[in-house]
Amino acid sequence: MKRETSRELTRQQKAEIEALADLPDERIDTSDIPEILDWSDARRGTLYRPVKQQITLRLDADVVAWFKTNAPGGRGYQTEINRVLREHARMALHRT
Repeated sequence: MKRETSRELTRQQKAEIEALADLPDERIDTSDIPEILDWSDARRGTLYRPVKQQITLRLDADVVAWFKTNAPGGRGYQTEINRVLREHARMALHRT
């Protein structure tokens, strides 16, 4: 999926952004966006999506079957395999 590049800001839009950036915090009206105190339903990483690279990878059938059966929280087994590989790479990096 190809994303469109955004158009340049107009001179007026740039001036508006600069004016907002210059405002002291106490002058910014946040009454229409109340503070969220309960984060129990928050989900981490919903906005950040790392770049994925499609590859062909041969794995033992029993390993794939285990991941398909045991993927936590209903996530896909490929996501779980990626998480395990990332954790292994992170641990290996800290051992050296």
